[in-house]
Amino acid sequence: MRARVDAAPLIRNAGAAGKAWEQQGGSGAAGTPVSSTGESGVVRRIFAGLGLLLGGKAGAGLLSLAYLSLATRFLGPTEYGVLVLVHAYVTTVCGIIEFPAWQAVVRYGAEAQRDGQPHRLSRLLWFATKLELSAGVLAVISAAALVPLVGPHLGWPPKAMAFAPYYALAVLGSVRSVPMGYLRLIGRFDLLGLHNLVQPVIRLGGTIIVMACGWGIKSFLVAWLLSSLFEFGVLWAMGIWFAYRDLGPVLLRTESGDTAAENEGIWRFLVATNADLTFSDLAGRAAPLIVGWVLGPAVAGMLAVAQRATVIIAQPAQILGNTVYSELAHVVAAGQGGRLLRLTLIKVIAISLLAALPVVVLVVLFPHQISRLLAGPAFDAVAPVMTILVLARALALIGPPCSSALTALGAPMRSMAANLFASLVVLLPLPFLLERYGLMGAGYQAMIQAVLGSGLLTMLVWRRSLRH
Repeated sequence: MRARVDAAPLIRNAGAAGKAWEQQGGSGAAGTPVSSTGESGVVRRIFAGLGLLLGGKAGAGLLSLAYLSLATRFLGPTEYGVLVLVHAYVTTVCGIIEFPAWQAVVRYGAEAQRDGQPHRLSRLLWFATKLELSAGVLAVISAAALVPLVGPHLGWPPKAMAFAPYYALAVLGSVRSVPMGYLRLIGRFDLLGLHNLVQPVIRLGGTIIVMACGWGIKSFLVAWLLSSLFEFGVLWAMGIWFAYRDLGPVLLRTESGDTAAENEGIWRFLVATNADLTFSDLAGRAAPLIVGWVLGPAVAGMLAVAQRATVIIAQPAQILGNTVYSELAHVVAAGQGGRLLRLTLIKVIAISLLAALPVVVLVVLFPHQISRLLAGPAFDAVAPVMTILVLARALALIGPPCSSALTALGAPMRSMAANLFASLVVLLPLPFLLERYGLMGAGYQAMIQAVLGSGLLTMLVWRRSLRH
């Protein structure tokens, strides 16, 4: 059985890069065989990476709460709802059309590291970059073109309608999975944690400037757009820098080769993982748009505040899933995707649920106080739905690690099917729930999706790992 190759190898000699790929000790248990550390060692590495990411995310969360508090009080429910809907529209179009490839970079990049094949890794990076950027351009064009059809139904005022086609460039804020995947592959979770601060810093600064000058909704959209563009540029700059540092001339003068042939099943893997990511996020992205369509911008703004109050659970859940995948890809590559994987998942999920418990209790006991602190008395109506959302977010903690495990086990289609089923089942009745229960209907929808999605994913990953 092969030992796990360190997640942060460097090519020391560019001239000999194609022949000698050294392993270097680094963060975590670098160079330590998976079999010798067991699930405890894997869990430690997972939470070490998670800790680095959450350090930046915690700072980003505080900054986000600051600009949320300022923007909601300055704009009020309706205009803040418009801001939310324009951004939600763009991210939803992006989520459907974009083609993130970071999971392929991690999975097949880990194999290239294991086998000492820097040219194969370089070809993989170029292949994934071309694919992701091409899809990103298509997403920008599509988002801009559909504004005249969608905007009037979402209650956008003339200024928002006029600027929304330009705001389609905010799609680029999500077109950055390749550099993210490479930084995960080499274990630079610290840089990913710092990158989490880029967007909220720009948004907070923009919010302060807009308020000081007394500008309106269009200026807020400009600030939000700039934050997305900086988010795109900074992560690509970091990814390119470290890829060149590690691969040297190999990155620029890669030997010719067939990426699809040397990475068996990569197209099927890419299609399945992209569909999985799309459908797992679809309900969360589309829900504000459906709320705005049915109940108007003001209620959509209320939902956005309730979601922001519970994002302290939701964002770590997604980060945890991504971090788990990076580690489990090495576990499966070492041939230990059975008992070790199951024990790792149990520990990771249990720790996550325990960590979320204080937040759940706090929101359940003091929803009105929290909503007033975040957005002021104009948003009092969000308190009841916030309580349901935080419970749903806690249950949804189970999903991302299970999805990552299925993908690491080579079964992303199963994860995609579960997320597709859960998303569609709860999205279809959402308009009825909103008509019947108002804003609370969105909370009921989130709870149903959390129970259904987490249950299906748990069953699928357990069965798959038993057969592995």
